[in-house]
Amino acid sequence: MTNEKQLGELRNRIDELDSRILDLINQRARCAQDVADVKTESLGEGEEAIFYRPEREAQVLTRIMETNPGPLSNEEIARLFREIMSACLALEKPTTVAYLGPEGTFTQQASLKHFGHSSVVRPMSTIDQVFREVEAGAVDYGVVPVENSSEGIVSHTLDSFMQSDLKIVGEVELRIHHNLMISTNTDPEKITRVYSHSQTLAQCRRWLDENYPGIDRIAVNSNAEAAKRVCGEWNSAAIAGDIAAELYDLKVLNERIEDRPDNTTRFLIIGRELTQPSGRDKTSVMLSARNKPGALLELLMPFKERGIDLTRLETRPSPTQKWSYVFFLDFAAHVKDSDVQEALDRLADIGCEVKVLGSYPVAVL
Repeated sequence: MTNEKQLGELRNRIDELDSRILDLINQRARCAQDVADVKTESLGEGEEAIFYRPEREAQVLTRIMETNPGPLSNEEIARLFREIMSACLALEKPTTVAYLGPEGTFTQQASLKHFGHSSVVRPMSTIDQVFREVEAGAVDYGVVPVENSSEGIVSHTLDSFMQSDLKIVGEVELRIHHNLMISTNTDPEKITRVYSHSQTLAQCRRWLDENYPGIDRIAVNSNAEAAKRVCGEWNSAAIAGDIAAELYDLKVLNERIEDRPDNTTRFLIIGRELTQPSGRDKTSVMLSARNKPGALLELLMPFKERGIDLTRLETRPSPTQKWSYVFFLDFAAHVKDSDVQEALDRLADIGCEVKVLGSYPVAVL
């Protein structure tokens, strides 16, 4: 068989597979429409259907990755299915999402990674505004950063939970890659200053010391704002992600300049309803107790005694009392698990105030 004939047969095979894939995707879409009809018909008067189910989506993606035979990687397969689910969900009801803007930020990238490109994402100027939009029902969900693997916690996000009844319904982990970029009218040899968010400048400190030791480092509100600023300047650069370079038509001089190659930011998905167990969940709680010797140990013992795996502990000043503190805990379990209920009941017995911020699926992607 000649190479040309063999290529022709393989292309015909690809065409046949594409037709089957097209038919199956549309069958799935029609099934999603039927799900929407069933949910709508079962509603009582004044009730609103909930179409997006975080636990169900996590279960589907996990199953797909566990049964993936390759050669595509689990991550690539999960991304494909995320977009299929996003498009199918949009047939039921487009998901509206508020995120910490402006356009071009990593929070926008995290929003699209979690909800897919068929969702409607809207930039907000502050974390507080993201919370307010979700609380008011103007959007279905919000996306806010909570911690970075090298720079630590985003305290404003934790503080917002003290004043809000919103729930955490999901999380996203995003590998953060920073690029040095300039406008098309900038001479790379004449850069005198670089703009970026303060955390980004910190995450690229060693690289800047080695490559641009003499230039001014100017902190701005976001990496997207940094990218926007250099559009009209001839001697400046910005540090931002790929999405900002595309949005503002900038030239990338150097890619992946972050000091730590495993640099990752975790984002929280906030909503108004509780999430059901997915089988692999995380719970976040806020605890406060009287300031006395051994108070923290007393708060942690109910979890240790029941073998509950604590994955994070953060402390924030109490907004109501000087020199008192509020503790934020994450642990690997769902609030409906019996051992978790026992631990929380024990905390209540010793006079601890407990606020469950949410139980949600562990990040799949």
